[in-house]
Amino acid sequence: MRRHLVTTLAGAAALALLTACGGSAQQATDGPQTIKVALWNYATTPEFKAIIDGFQQANPEIKVEPVDILADDYPDKVTTMLAGGDTTDVLTMKNVIDYSRFGTRGQLLPLTDEAKKLDPAKYSGLKSYELDGKYFALPYRQDFWVLYYNKTLLQQAGVPESKLQNLTWADYATLATSLTKGDGGSKVYGAYQHTWRSVVQATAAAQTGGDLLGGDYGFLKDQYAMTLGLQQRGVLLPWATASSQKISYNTMFSTGKAALLPMGTWYAATLLADTKSGKSKVEWGVAPLPQRAADGKVTSFGSPTAFAVNKNSKHSEAAKKFVEWASSEAGATAVAKAGVTPSLQSQQILDTYFALPGVPNGDVAKKAFKPDNVVLEMPVSDKSSDVDQILTEEHELIMTGQKSLDDGLAEMSKRVKNEVG
Repeated sequence: MRRHLVTTLAGAAALALLTACGGSAQQATDGPQTIKVALWNYATTPEFKAIIDGFQQANPEIKVEPVDILADDYPDKVTTMLAGGDTTDVLTMKNVIDYSRFGTRGQLLPLTDEAKKLDPAKYSGLKSYELDGKYFALPYRQDFWVLYYNKTLLQQAGVPESKLQNLTWADYATLATSLTKGDGGSKVYGAYQHTWRSVVQATAAAQTGGDLLGGDYGFLKDQYAMTLGLQQRGVLLPWATASSQKISYNTMFSTGKAALLPMGTWYAATLLADTKSGKSKVEWGVAPLPQRAADGKVTSFGSPTAFAVNKNSKHSEAAKKFVEWASSEAGATAVAKAGVTPSLQSQQILDTYFALPGVPNGDVAKKAFKPDNVVLEMPVSDKSSDVDQILTEEHELIMTGQKSLDDGLAEMSKRVKNEVG
């Protein structure tokens, strides 16, 4: 008993001395401060490691611990975490729909002062995070959609790559039809369009000026009609097959099963890594997303990705420092070197990206990576999440033939007006 008392008194004296010197017992025993960052698929999402490594090198007094979550589960998991009072310091905002929900619920710390230090003319996607004049996240990455193509299959068909520089959707349909070969297990599809509703809906909204929250969806008809026509002619893998078998767009393209692939710029990082490791032998290129008219202008759609600070964070200042670094020029350079397009846009950053081994850097690719206009994939609103759910459900019914195109579009309008208002 006496020995225990002596030890306790000695510990108390040491603690008092440390406190008097301006320190703390936690700092003395724990060393560098540790913050936790919620993210997804850490092993296969290269910019996360690049950002964390770069930040820790610049800030050795702060350690970063990734909280790795499966990509498909991420939105629901973070929603549950926040509702339960989880204290994970930094939260990656995978899309603006989730961000608007978390921000309007008061679950994120304000970053308005930090956002005002950034030049919106240089930061693509920054304005997407404004909620009633306030910001609760800072973007570090900006993705937009382009057209990936298999160089070998184009060469075999005698199609010059330059033809893809000003492709219309009518041209795309004709080209994809001509590139479709074989049948059964050896079939090569002229194109692959993934199951996400955005492939059809966000494309149409961006290029027609349509409003995905408005409740009138006639502007989607042309894009759906083209897609359904290609599917019926066997040019596209059927939507139902892709969905039920959980087909990966990477599997379809990187194994040479599809010649053309509309997809986001994030996919380039995966192709670079797979090519470097020998997992994929496909020679690939990038062209601008096809347009409604061949007027030389390129309108695409996309979405920024950002970091936010959890309102329940126990290390909010260190977390803010991480978020600011990720959106800085140093962070943008790290992201570009990982093969991902950062939010910060400058010629120097573009040069860094195109200098990477394996990145297509001809005229067609450079036009693809500098679209004239990038429209937000889904507008930021407190209605976004509810509308997204309805549009997703009706998209599935149209693509599987359970509803006709006209009936599906009419039901979209009816449900959004009645259920969301």
